[in-house]
Amino acid sequence: MTAVVAGADVRPLRRSRRRWTGWMFVGPFMLVFALVFLAPIAYSLYLSVFRTQMVGGTTFVGLENYAQALADPQFWDGLGRVTLFLLVQVPIMLGIALLVALAIDSGRLYGKSFFRISIFLPYAVPAVVAALMWGFMYGTRFGLVGNLNEALGVSLPDPLSPDLVLASIGNIVTWEFVGYNMLIFYSALRVVPHSLYEAAEIDGAGQWRVVTAIKLPAIRGALVIATIFSIIGSFQLFNEPSILQSLAPNAITTSYTPNLYAYSLSFSGQQYNYSATVAIIMGLITMVIAYVVQLRGMRKEP
Repeated sequence: MTAVVAGADVRPLRRSRRRWTGWMFVGPFMLVFALVFLAPIAYSLYLSVFRTQMVGGTTFVGLENYAQALADPQFWDGLGRVTLFLLVQVPIMLGIALLVALAIDSGRLYGKSFFRISIFLPYAVPAVVAALMWGFMYGTRFGLVGNLNEALGVSLPDPLSPDLVLASIGNIVTWEFVGYNMLIFYSALRVVPHSLYEAAEIDGAGQWRVVTAIKLPAIRGALVIATIFSIIGSFQLFNEPSILQSLAPNAITTSYTPNLYAYSLSFSGQQYNYSATVAIIMGLITMVIAYVVQLRGMRKEP
């Protein structure tokens, strides 16, 4: 009877130790996650419901900052600009990346390792360096465009003009991230079972049929992930316009993108509360759109 009681006492103790052992492994990550992710969000939410004024100091204003942001034409102009950027640049970038991944995976491209590394290499260039490099190439007085105008005696359009600067930024971002997305697609293509290709060959399917019936459905998850990453990146557009702003001050304003607007409000205008509000609204918009795309992309066909 004593042995049974002793065994009953030991089992709950062992289960308790197992629970604490799991938390010992997860605890460091949870601590870092709380400090670098949850705490900044909580602090931003706290800032967004206050307003600091020269007269009266910091006062609680509730949702007034959000109402002000939703009625701010500068915010909506920036949001419309990055939405246009998203609708045009992302499909072009992902389309090029997909074509390159399919070409490399086809087995008919000589030196595919060289092409894979060459296309991926721009992603290793820091965004600041890439923006500076392309910015000087765009220059009409000191860069590649200016040299071509002088050498050929022509007058090429200014890539940093107000009408073309968004397309110029899109070119930089495409150059930077085609290789990254290509690697996502190519990695997904490499795990497609070869038995499917053999069955398609027996059935007499051509290359186009193999792509549309086997490869694209097989990498659907990778396409959705790359699309979500690209949507998030588009709404977070900051580095490229921020660097090019000094080269094209008349084309890129302080509210050119929502992130640049929030940065200018905080560090130039000292409007920390309103800046936090703009950042939170953009975070919510990005989260909702990314979630809708995920639901739409992962939905099974009937």
